[in-house]
Amino acid sequence: MTATLFQPLDIGPVHVPNRIAVAPMCQYSSHDGCAEPDWHTQHLMTLAMSGAGLVMLEATAVERLGRITHHCLGLWSDDTQAALARVLASARRVALPGTRFGIQLGHAGRKASAQRPWEGGRALAAEADPWQTVAPSAVPFTDGWHTPAELDEAGLARVRDAFVQAARRAVALGLSVIELHAAHGYLLHQFTSPIANKRTDRYGGSLENRLRFPLEVAHAVRAVLPAHVALGARITGSDWTAGGITVEEAVVFARALQAEGVDYVCVTSGGITLGISIPVAPDYQVPFAERIRKEVGIVTRAVGLIVTPAQAEAIVASGRADQVALARAFLDNPRWGWHAAESLGVKPVFPPQYDRLSASSWPGSALLRAPVAQKV
Repeated sequence: MTATLFQPLDIGPVHVPNRIAVAPMCQYSSHDGCAEPDWHTQHLMTLAMSGAGLVMLEATAVERLGRITHHCLGLWSDDTQAALARVLASARRVALPGTRFGIQLGHAGRKASAQRPWEGGRALAAEADPWQTVAPSAVPFTDGWHTPAELDEAGLARVRDAFVQAARRAVALGLSVIELHAAHGYLLHQFTSPIANKRTDRYGGSLENRLRFPLEVAHAVRAVLPAHVALGARITGSDWTAGGITVEEAVVFARALQAEGVDYVCVTSGGITLGISIPVAPDYQVPFAERIRKEVGIVTRAVGLIVTPAQAEAIVASGRADQVALARAFLDNPRWGWHAAESLGVKPVFPPQYDRLSASSWPGSALLRAPVAQKV
């Protein structure tokens, strides 16, 4: 019997050949939102051959103000769309059969106007061309960060429309899956969390009010997507701090997203502010996904320190999640999907140019052994 990890999955209208996804990973390498021709091309071509059934493109800003850094990928103009189209065309030419591509659309909110991680990851200084950030409330991300402008009704409408227009562009690019980023402390997460949302109007206070704007965005995006495109959301299972989002609230959010036509949720955690202790360990976020899957019944993806094939197989085979997403594991081992298949007794799929890697040709090769735990 085929390992559960390599059984197909329907995510709404989208059929994927296995339960493995490449999680979105910011590359911080774009030029005014445009994909960098060399870096993004090699990056996505590599992931397209990785053996993952679904490759999610990195967090992509829906407007210039929504970038995390000056170098974040965007999808707000004809130029950004054209640059991404060229990269995707190359990735599709080498993709393994059945591989689907999706994109994560987001807005950084109060975490925008920042340095790239390898430059320090702090708020941009005055001489580094910072910009005015926006958020649910005029509360900085942490000490030393810019004070965001509180979004008024016009600002909310602008951001909502930016998500819609970016979704239209994603459809024009032929992407199969669109994921709304409502986690990791970015704008939609900021609305859902009492840590960042101090509003007293209909977008703040009660859980119903805090969920209102993200649900309005989901409703507006779903309305413009054709029936063959899946809509998902990355949500937080916990803020890991008193007064923040709990898994009970995450269940409510997932159920409300499902009612708006969202096909799946990817459940992560943390990121709403600094200085929070998170018990990071293998599978540490899986219980959030498991609870949402059982209580809501929506297709659910687990993510976070999933590194070995046996670990991934155990998660999906036991019904804790429908799909798993890996990020750093694929950076460390771009052929993770091939090796996972071999270690779980499934015939791996290679590009025909690489058929010499088959076990029958090279029995016992180190290239075909089960991979060791990845660096995290």
